[in-house]
Amino acid sequence: MEINFRLAAASDADRLIPMINQAFEVETFMGGTRTDAARLAEEMRQGLILMAEDDAGQLLGSIYYEPTPPRGYLGMLAVAVAHQGHGIGHKLVAAVEQRLRAAGCREAKIVVLSLRNELFPVYQHWGFVEAEHIAFDPGRPIREGFDCHGIVMVKPL
Repeated sequence: MEINFRLAAASDADRLIPMINQAFEVETFMGGTRTDAARLAEEMRQGLILMAEDDAGQLLGSIYYEPTPPRGYLGMLAVAVAHQGHGIGHKLVAAVEQRLRAAGCREAKIVVLSLRNELFPVYQHWGFVEAEHIAFDPGRPIREGFDCHGIVMVKPL
């Protein structure tokens, strides 16, 4: 399958929001949804969202990033549920890493939630290493009984 990458525009919000929220439904320890129109608009003001689409224009996934040298940030990696497990997430991360390098970044940073244990081996396989633990303010409630913090992972570019 051919994957085409392009930056998201405000007009893409109606496609992005349900795909992102569905991809993040596995975060059952969180209340509410991962994003909405206001949160997505704010993220698009602060950084960029790279979209992956197939040749027919079907949305396959997206990733948020901030090209801020010397260490760029990436996050909110979401792959459409029907396309998970086919390498699209890795291709999105690689495409963002290329854009971060072009912007002068020497490192990429991601924050992984401590309760998402399944993600650590994936990011380690992609070259990220744990750097520090930080407090996490998700902007939405964490369900009672769960303790969650952020784990910063970095990768040289």
